[in-house]
Amino acid sequence: MLKLLAQKGSRSMQIIAVRKEHVRRIGLLLLIIVAVVLYRLRFHWISLTPTRMYSRKTGLQADREYFQLEGNKFLILGGSMHYFRIPRAYWADRMMKMKALGLNTLVTYIPWNLHEPQRGIFNFKDNLDFEAYLRLANDLDLWVILRPGPYICSEWDLGGLPSWLLRDKNMKLRTTYVGFTDAVDDFFDELIPKVIPFQYKKGGPIIAVQVENEYGGYDKDPKYMKFVYEALVNRGISELFMTCDNKDGLSKGSITGALPTINFQKLDSGLTLMKNLEPGKPKMVMEYWSGWFDHWGSHHHIYREGMLNTIAALLNKGVSINLYMFHGGTNFGFMNGAQDFGTYIADVTSYDYDAPLSESGDYTEKYIQIRELYSKWLGQELPEQPAQMYKARYTTIHVKEYVPLWKALNQLEKPIQSERPINMENLPINNGSGQAYGYTLYNTVINSGGLLHSGQNVRDRAQVFVDGQSVGFLDYNNIELAISTAVGKRNLSLLVENRGRVNYGDKLDNQRKGIIGDIFLNKEPLKDFTIYPLEMKTNFIESFSAIQLNAVPSNPTLPAFFYGILYVDSLPYDTFIKLKGWTKGVVFVNGLNLGRYWEIGPQQTLYIPAPWLQHGSNEIVVFEESKAGRTIEFLNKPDLGPAQHV
Repeated sequence: MLKLLAQKGSRSMQIIAVRKEHVRRIGLLLLIIVAVVLYRLRFHWISLTPTRMYSRKTGLQADREYFQLEGNKFLILGGSMHYFRIPRAYWADRMMKMKALGLNTLVTYIPWNLHEPQRGIFNFKDNLDFEAYLRLANDLDLWVILRPGPYICSEWDLGGLPSWLLRDKNMKLRTTYVGFTDAVDDFFDELIPKVIPFQYKKGGPIIAVQVENEYGGYDKDPKYMKFVYEALVNRGISELFMTCDNKDGLSKGSITGALPTINFQKLDSGLTLMKNLEPGKPKMVMEYWSGWFDHWGSHHHIYREGMLNTIAALLNKGVSINLYMFHGGTNFGFMNGAQDFGTYIADVTSYDYDAPLSESGDYTEKYIQIRELYSKWLGQELPEQPAQMYKARYTTIHVKEYVPLWKALNQLEKPIQSERPINMENLPINNGSGQAYGYTLYNTVINSGGLLHSGQNVRDRAQVFVDGQSVGFLDYNNIELAISTAVGKRNLSLLVENRGRVNYGDKLDNQRKGIIGDIFLNKEPLKDFTIYPLEMKTNFIESFSAIQLNAVPSNPTLPAFFYGILYVDSLPYDTFIKLKGWTKGVVFVNGLNLGRYWEIGPQQTLYIPAPWLQHGSNEIVVFEESKAGRTIEFLNKPDLGPAQHV
């Protein structure tokens, strides 16, 4: 009886704890709502009251050495923050933290590849509801500079351009090639009408719109910038136009009718660039790089030395500044970009960027220092900092069930038969838009061993299997692989990963993925392929809960999908997943793609935002390519790897 009473008492205490937690979280939500109201009431006057209260006739003007907004001298204190890299539930939190830093302008890109994932099929819902994002910015008295592209760079796959453009073998991206301009026109026909009501002169927050992005460093068509400019004007954009460039193309990226702005990090290079700007016009740093991005196999880049002195010097010169990034967020899914200036390197999942606000929305030392600087320069007390989100360290999962890739292929639609390999983008799927992201499996039959040669046609990394057994990898550096000799026919499989398309530079047109040409065995091209597109969309990952999973043996068949349950006994909190002992792959939480992991780092954890979790059971699926661990850990802080100063 005493034991039963003790059990009942323990259970009661658990129920009370959960109820307290619910009350605490509800209270936190109410505080956020109250904070929004207070921002509207208390700080409304900070954002140029005359422009908010009276008719808006002229908008942001750039005909003097300083900006004017309805006749008032105006300095842009901006911060870049992209709605598509932040869970929608956190938009308000991040914007209020932006206000608390002293910023008055939100700067965001529009990613074409997310909004038109298949040609003619558009998505502006849920986390891609940029209209809701703009409304929220307006409610919080933040001005907006919109950067709609069509190209955005941003360390984002193909610089935000949709991969289906590359189905055209003659495609010339970012030019007036008709195949490209027709696609841009179709996209702008959908996008720009949604933007129009949010312009300043229509009562909205948008005070400026950027024409394309850093075109001077590309500069492949002298008519192109005029095309983009007129495409925006003809659809009703009437606010101040801007362009931006860095040292690679400031002299070539401007266009009549748009104010040139500059991008840089170090003060000396910035001052040199400013000398080339038009005299008698406002000076603006569209991208003051407050940190830097990371790529696999390197270090976590940080930027500290000289940052505050640079910002202070710019303020004292009356130069408008946009912090790129104020808050980086995450390259969820397969959306990270890559660089190729002679060597291909892919970016990591995290877009923390060493920004003032961390990937998970936490304040950094950099945030505190910039806030103090802005407060002194503005000569006023800044809005109170919103509370930080609690981070949880959940119980470690011991993985017990899995399904090998070869069995999971049954969950896919009918494979594609082809005499020769077909690159991802030209596969006949997705309403004629091809495969955009993920992996593609190419199977064929061989009758001999010998030397397998990629012909440099693997994009970007292929794990090679003979009768289901891994025999090695092909990539940019490893283009040959010995295949052992055996009697009879054998299955040869190449699991090819698209690690991310280049987002900057002159190689954009050459970003087709998968196998883009012949693969040779003993100098003879392989033929008769069965091709499986492994896009790993949510419905595919969720299908594992309905099939018979296998117990994980001591030596599991790889690649494979490993299945586990994270039980959350309260309202969820942010957390970070760590895959110690695993090698390389992708993690999914409740069917949503967190992104890639790779033991070579620098990134060692993946961010799980609380809105992606639920009270109770949460399905964790890990796709591991070559060496599986046995546990999945959940930490209350990130590990982005050893630091390297920029």
